[in-house]
Amino acid sequence: MEDRYLILLGILMVQSQHGYQINEFIELNLYHITDMKKATAYKMLERLNKKGYIDIEIEEQENRPNRKVYSVNHAGKEYFFKLLRKNLSSNEVVNDPANIGLMFIDYLPLEESISCLEKRLAQLKRQISTHKQFPSHRNINGVSLAFERTAAILKADVEWHENTIQALKIKLKNE
Repeated sequence: MEDRYLILLGILMVQSQHGYQINEFIELNLYHITDMKKATAYKMLERLNKKGYIDIEIEEQENRPNRKVYSVNHAGKEYFFKLLRKNLSSNEVVNDPANIGLMFIDYLPLEESISCLEKRLAQLKRQISTHKQFPSHRNINGVSLAFERTAAILKADVEWHENTIQALKIKLKNE
């Protein structure tokens, strides 16, 4: 949950925004980092407000419903920096659901295991291809670092899958 607070506060550190803008930014730019849904973002914004970290201003619009504009306040900036320092200095254990299937791969015939891993490998390669299409963020160092790290992780995962598939194919030949 703290990671999601960090994302929302980080977005608001740039400028005050209404919920639609925040959700659009997450959907278009951060889908490779978070799977936060719109409803979750709105709930978390309300929680941040109740905790005193963000302010909400009602913006009246003609012929449209009023909208809430969210702004990070002084307490929110302090909380943002606390979360940022914690996130950057900790090594969270990644619970990758893909590892669950690997634990039980021996229950499938070897040919089927190889086929499943080849399908996953193809998906990973498509992810890398999509990732390469993102525009460069030369002026925003942090965004570039996040993209570079994601690319490195994807590349390592592709390499691991290629090596594993090759080893399983050798095992299959020797059976």
